[in-house]
Amino acid sequence: MEIINLSDENSVLNQYLKEIRSIDIQRDSMRFRKNLERIGEIMAYEISKTLHYVSEGVQTPLGTAPVNVMTNQLVISTILRAGLPFHQGFLNYFDQAENAFVSAYRKYKDALKFEIFIEYIASPDLTGKTLIITDPMLATGGSMELAFGALKTKGNPDHIHVASVISSQYAVDYLLEHLPAAKTTIWTAAIDPELNDHSYIIPGLGDAGDLAFGQKL
Repeated sequence: MEIINLSDENSVLNQYLKEIRSIDIQRDSMRFRKNLERIGEIMAYEISKTLHYVSEGVQTPLGTAPVNVMTNQLVISTILRAGLPFHQGFLNYFDQAENAFVSAYRKYKDALKFEIFIEYIASPDLTGKTLIITDPMLATGGSMELAFGALKTKGNPDHIHVASVISSQYAVDYLLEHLPAAKTTIWTAAIDPELNDHSYIIPGLGDAGDLAFGQKL
């Protein structure tokens, strides 16, 4: 399994990371959503470099030009609800991709203990396709594992790209053990060192769903 941390190289991505982390800037929910979308676009571009291409001739007004075009059948999936703006960034670039949606949420037994539940899934057939699972925050890796398990009921993808904005080191290590290593690539914009007692990423950015769409009951 390959782990690609886009923060290992400097790019404009750092500006968007700064803004979604900043306690002052992130309060602008429209800007927060836009920055998640921008990061999704950057990550889609980086993933596109690893896909398969064939050369085609394209007729122009003056002749024929060879162009390398992607052959992968893509399915972009997201974990609701925080993943929606991030998902849109991928869809902006992979505009012919199919789409899948999974709901995964934490149900707390008390202040610190919780279980993760899947309640909804909508997906095309994944057999032989390239699956991109987007989720802005990879805290424990549990939601991602369950989401992948649910998606697997819709077919066996050829390759899985896990895409997150901020991951904990714990989640990365967890997914190394629980996703199929031979055909999974993890992409992240940052890897943070720890989780707190509530399993939130530290330093992280807070609750991405609340920042994007408002607080929930």
